[in-house]
Amino acid sequence: MPPSRPIGSEKAASAHPASPKPRWLSWSLRLAAWALGLFAASAIAAMLVVAVALSVAYPNLPDISALSDYRPKLPLRVFSSEGALLGEFGEERRNLTPIQDIPQVMKDAVLAIEDTRFFEHSGVDYKGMLRAGLANLGRMKSQGASTITMQVARNVYLSSEKTFTRKIYEILLTFKLEHLLSKNQILEIYMNQIYLGNRAYGFAAASEAYFGKPLKNISVAEAAMLAGLPKAPSAYNPINNPKRARARQLYIIERMEETGFITHAQAESARQESLKLRSASNDSTRVHAEYLAEMARQFIFAQYGNDTYTRGLNVYTSINAADQEAAYRALRQGIMNYERRQIYRGPEKFVDLPTDPKELEDAIDDALADHPDNGDVMSAMVLDATPKKILAVRQNGDSVEITGDGLKPAQSGLADKAPPHIKIRRGAIIRVVHTPKDTWEITQLPEVEGAFVAMDPRNGAIKALVGGFDFGKNKFNHVTQAWRQPGSSFKPFIYSAALEKGFTPATVVNDAPLFFDAGVTGGQPWEPKNFDGKFEGPMTLRAGLAKSKNMVSIRVLQAVGPKNAQEWATHFGFEAEKHPAYLTMALGAGSVTPMQMVGAYSVFANGGFRVNPWVISKVTDYKDRVLSETAPAAPTEDQRAIPARNAFIMSSLLQEVTRAGTAARAQATLKRPDVYGKTGTTNDAMDAWFAGYQPTLAAVTWIGYDTPRNLGSRETGGGLSLPVWISFMETALKGVPVMEPPVPEGVVNVGGEWFYDEYARNAGIASVGLEEHAQGAPAGLPDSGAATPPASEERNRILDLFRN
Repeated sequence: MPPSRPIGSEKAASAHPASPKPRWLSWSLRLAAWALGLFAASAIAAMLVVAVALSVAYPNLPDISALSDYRPKLPLRVFSSEGALLGEFGEERRNLTPIQDIPQVMKDAVLAIEDTRFFEHSGVDYKGMLRAGLANLGRMKSQGASTITMQVARNVYLSSEKTFTRKIYEILLTFKLEHLLSKNQILEIYMNQIYLGNRAYGFAAASEAYFGKPLKNISVAEAAMLAGLPKAPSAYNPINNPKRARARQLYIIERMEETGFITHAQAESARQESLKLRSASNDSTRVHAEYLAEMARQFIFAQYGNDTYTRGLNVYTSINAADQEAAYRALRQGIMNYERRQIYRGPEKFVDLPTDPKELEDAIDDALADHPDNGDVMSAMVLDATPKKILAVRQNGDSVEITGDGLKPAQSGLADKAPPHIKIRRGAIIRVVHTPKDTWEITQLPEVEGAFVAMDPRNGAIKALVGGFDFGKNKFNHVTQAWRQPGSSFKPFIYSAALEKGFTPATVVNDAPLFFDAGVTGGQPWEPKNFDGKFEGPMTLRAGLAKSKNMVSIRVLQAVGPKNAQEWATHFGFEAEKHPAYLTMALGAGSVTPMQMVGAYSVFANGGFRVNPWVISKVTDYKDRVLSETAPAAPTEDQRAIPARNAFIMSSLLQEVTRAGTAARAQATLKRPDVYGKTGTTNDAMDAWFAGYQPTLAAVTWIGYDTPRNLGSRETGGGLSLPVWISFMETALKGVPVMEPPVPEGVVNVGGEWFYDEYARNAGIASVGLEEHAQGAPAGLPDSGAATPPASEERNRILDLFRN
């Protein structure tokens, strides 16, 4: 009998049959469990990787303790006495700027685009990474996830390769940096270390490189432009890629407004601001002191070696920036004025220009790239030329039209029968200058060179130095390296020696012909001439120097004795071996440098003291700690080179030169009596000089060819070099009161003329050469009141003068 079941059990079974779970749910649960397990395993693996990395890599990370005293590679900088930058040497242009000196607008611009939450995160911005990831999915412009701290870690210690290992090291270094340094220290390193193109490292250097202004003076618009550079310095360079740089700038301005760093009104103003970019061709703020800066570099390198270019040394010089610019402009103008009087030598090059306008622009750019502008002497490509008009284009695309007087310097190149090598035609590369009348003039790069140096005679401080027409064209420093004949500018030192031998400004010397035969000279006969070929007979020593009479100078030297004059010249800093003891010394046949000449004339200017020229006043490190310093000092009696009364009377004679002599243009133009000096033109007009001074400033100008050759039969020191000197002094002496030297002891004025006390009553040499003139005696015999020696004795004495 079957077992009984509870009543209703079958009904219950039939009402709730057993049903399996849906297949999709089962697979979903399994997939979720698998994913959860995989995630957990990944998390554990990541933790293990991080743990291993921390235990293995962290102790082996670079030592970053040095960053607490951050010292990047800093270039050598050379400054004027007022702090104007004259030169910079080093692979990296950088100006270490403390965080407190970086303007807030610059920091805001960087934070807005690079790391808005910099002061909130601990080195790695997880929120920023998430936001950047989401943003990159929905917009064309991607946002980076690297924080400023991560960039510092990468830029200072790591390479830029994109590998997993490097990224781990970057994150670990980031944590280490955040632990060691404050936020402001990290930001300071970033803003000084980052490369921003144009050899500029850091925003302070970039501000100078792109805008030619200190970082503290930048605007919102300029800060936004600079802040766009870290992402890609080449792509967003405002000089080379203005369109891309502008787009980047506008985006950063937008970000600054979104983040609340600037107001809407400030943003609108920044968008409308027109930026003035600095470039090599239009940089009007630059002080042209390349030769001087190179002198300073050589001096510092001799002391510090290769560290010169990395330790951030600052060299402060005695140079006055305004005087330096005045000297640079004056010398260039003087040389270019000379160049206008020269025969046109023809275009620098000829290029076959394509007719296709698209190809033409590229051809012009390529050709002119090899002929860059030389300051205000600019290169241009001729597109069309006739005897009455030249049409040309510069590399920047500016059109140049030359007509009228602007064509005169190159008339020979425009003639129909001009030789092919000087014929100006389409495809010719020429030089042009912009005139004060807002017209163009054709010119050519000069072959002649020049030098200018100015010094404070009271202490030896160099105030201006220009070693040549253009440093880029010729790096030879003619101020310190060019040994040239001084010509008549050396005569004052012969006259100075004569004052100690009994001569006075009133001594009468015969300006009459001289002749020395081969028996006297021991070689070729010598018949010296005056520059103008004229002889004026007896004249005072004062007049002889003012008129620069060669016969007078030779007779004076005969009386003084070449050996005595040679030794006396050493009192002024000249080297005896450079000035052989021959009568030709009276005409400046020795060798000097412009630097020697300015030092020598300073002896007259300062009352008889020899002061050594110097140019470096102070050297500091990158924190402005003084490493060495030169304090200007007045000369002492142990530096006396000549008696004060000698210097006083020589100044009186040299004042006559600038009043009524060969340099009379000096006082007439400057309209002040306290200028003194002497012109100098060497034999065959190979060197043109003017050396002169005012009691507070001595200056020397020289013009000539590197390989000596005739400057031209009409070219003189008074016509070539004196105008340069005057142009400089017009600027340098502006506001300087007129000064007359005090009368020293031992001199007396008799009848308007100055004498040494002991020679005031006809006790000195009254005349030279007058007896020979009256009696027809052999030329060159001195007359000092003594009996004339026998002819044979005199002949032997003159022979000795030449041979000794």
